Amino acid sequence: MSVVRILLWNLGDSLASLDELREKLPRLPAGRHWVSNDAAERFGLVSFGGVPEGALRQARDLIGTDPVVAEEFDLEE
Repeated sequence: MSVVRILLWNLGDSLASLDELREKLPRLPAGRHWVSNDAAERFGLVSFGGVPEGALRQARDLIGTDPVVAEEFDLEE
């Protein structure tokens, strides 16, 4: 069975804006995606499989905090 991981940050007090995150964060390998919601000031990572630690560390450094949501789900196939 595969695992889906969802990590979300609130950007209201972030050190970086969504535009800065989009510019500075790396492209992710297949099965991993940055996600955003401009209106809610939220940013996140959805990963089918492992979390890319380097990219995750870079996001934490830019935002200034750990994700406020970190969930794992079993992928039903």
